Amino acid sequence: MWCSRMALRRLQKIAVTPLNITGGLTSNIQREMSTLRRVYVTRQIPPEGLKILRKSGQVQFELWDSDDIPVPRKELLQKVKGVDGLLCTLTEKIDAELLDAAGPNLKVLSTMSVGFDHLSLDELKKRGIRIGYTPEVLTDAVAELTVALLLATSRRLIEATHEAKTGGWGTWRTLWLCGYELANSTVGILGLGRIGVAIAERLAPFKVRKFIYTDVAPRPELASAINAEYVSFDELAKQSDFLAVCCALTPETKEICNKNLFSKMKKTSIFINTSRGGVVNQEDLYEALSTGQIAGAGLDVTVPEPLPTNHPLFTLKNCVILPHIASASYTTRDAMSSLAANNLLLGLRGQPMIKELKL
Repeated sequence: MWCSRMALRRLQKIAVTPLNITGGLTSNIQREMSTLRRVYVTRQIPPEGLKILRKSGQVQFELWDSDDIPVPRKELLQKVKGVDGLLCTLTEKIDAELLDAAGPNLKVLSTMSVGFDHLSLDELKKRGIRIGYTPEVLTDAVAELTVALLLATSRRLIEATHEAKTGGWGTWRTLWLCGYELANSTVGILGLGRIGVAIAERLAPFKVRKFIYTDVAPRPELASAINAEYVSFDELAKQSDFLAVCCALTPETKEICNKNLFSKMKKTSIFINTSRGGVVNQEDLYEALSTGQIAGAGLDVTVPEPLPTNHPLFTLKNCVILPHIASASYTTRDAMSSLAANNLLLGLRGQPMIKELKL
């Protein structure tokens, strides 16, 4: 497993060997430029990734030079025409329409994300396009944020801050703003992978009594690292005092967290999702929170994103919603952009990518 700081240093060293342009003559440079692969970058990605692309001498790239606004779809469809490679983020839908617009030159797609539900995998496979992605380097950042969100939700920190700011802080009261402790609790993990293990490792010092998990099948090697017990989906719901969702969004997991799950959870339980918004039925979650079926929820991901400010979930004091910032640390985002750039360059050279999604 890569630590994001170690990964960044390693990826900076991996940076693919630059193309050697010799002679110093304009004609030589022009000939070299004419052989460079064309790449489109759909966002102003963090500087380490752009530095790798610039220094490689292997590509000429154009980018949508904004980090605030995604590239408009019409613009994207124009810019991808004839490119050899595409470096995207999770905000761009890579589907048949886009791939048709790009044309047959497109051979490599590199996404600066660990998730790939924005990619039409069948279409990419049909066209023989290789896919690079960025798992592992964001494990630490996502695990840290998940723990922070869990604590903010269970100990009602957002409510408490609001009360302090708005005059609600009066005399000391015996049960005012009481929440739920991790000590002696059972923590459930839905989808045990690297991130789930990293979350458990960070929660263990809080004196958690027991870790349980469910997945498509038992994962004894990972589970042994955190002494976690494999249970059924129903038992996960029934036993968990805190339930952290860490599974990928697939057709099988779409809205898997629904009234069936929430109805089996304890009234004192806390639900946390830092995976993908699509795994939760938000109407069912609102019902569970507003009726006291569960105690609270912390979400870093929603459907859609951004979630409209008039969405019912925003009206609930027991629901903490963050704007999809789980991987938002400087170190991790630089490591993600470096890995995405290296994947792209290696793919264009026909070499094995550092992290390739095998179809």
